[in-house]
Amino acid sequence: MSALPADTPGHLLAAWQLDVPALLLIVVLGGAYGWGVARLRGRWPVVRTLAFVVLGLGTLLVATMSGLAVYDHVLFWPAAVQNILLDLVAPLGLALGDPLRLAVEALPERAAGRVRRAVTGRVVRALTFPLVSTALVLLTELTVYFTPYFSTALRDGWLHELMYLNLLAAGCLFVVPVLTKEETLPAWCTHPVRAALVFLDGVIDAVPGLVVMTHGSLIAGAWYLNHHPDWAPSVHYDQQLGGGVMLSIAELVALPFLLAILVQWARTERVQAAALDRRLDEEHAARAARSQDAARAADAGGTGRAGQPGSAGHPGHSEEPDRVRPWWETEQNEVASRIRRHHGDD
Repeated sequence: MSALPADTPGHLLAAWQLDVPALLLIVVLGGAYGWGVARLRGRWPVVRTLAFVVLGLGTLLVATMSGLAVYDHVLFWPAAVQNILLDLVAPLGLALGDPLRLAVEALPERAAGRVRRAVTGRVVRALTFPLVSTALVLLTELTVYFTPYFSTALRDGWLHELMYLNLLAAGCLFVVPVLTKEETLPAWCTHPVRAALVFLDGVIDAVPGLVVMTHGSLIAGAWYLNHHPDWAPSVHYDQQLGGGVMLSIAELVALPFLLAILVQWARTERVQAAALDRRLDEEHAARAARSQDAARAADAGGTGRAGQPGSAGHPGHSEEPDRVRPWWETEQNEVASRIRRHHGDD
């Protein structure tokens, strides 16, 4: 480890190492997702596939096998970047690919039903409940840095791999249910609520970076003091740099996450508005047909009754009784306006 060259951009880009467990996870996730896309035969959005592969699996690859993984045992800041990529960026990419919806659409009906039951079961519901999952992400990051977890993982390879998986799973518990089109969250988690939760999550995600950057004592100090290379700045500065990078990435990720929620919200509103317009058009056509039938019936039987009381010749009997005005005539909103437009010719 001490023989590593200085962490220049060129050396970081050129340094790679094989991580077999991480590679197996990437192959399994990519293979399962590719199988689902192939099953749908072009009916799955390309942009979702790109998000899953490039941003999701690509980030997982960079975090575990690039120069960050090569230098994480001698410098703190590459390890901090690794962890924040696994905790925030990779889950966002995987969630934008919406693997839950892909599984439901690609699997046979019975298997798709099992997937739906699994993601809506009590345990999963409890873990993915918005406030719970946000707390789990924060608790996972604080546990990594402020318990012996991280320093022990630097010594034991199997625990290091478990830490990778722990961070990735914690991030996915919050992000995937919020972005999927499957109904995995409580009914009150509408898109405005989700946008507020994402904003709150962005604020909370900044906490670990701030704490690491301003923490007085060293994190895994014994390890890094013992393995600190001669060409690197002080261990204290290395930790401050790591905390600052964590904070920057957390705030950068919050923006595309929030934009994804807003885009989903706008699309949902358009779909609902189109469905409402179709329903109102159908109701208007049905009313027009009934009016035409009534008019033809009146024309056929009204010739001999033109002079009878109650006919059009007696205005005193033609007034309609007072009635309560319907809600769409009094309320001022988009739905009421559309109904008034459809009723305008009646």
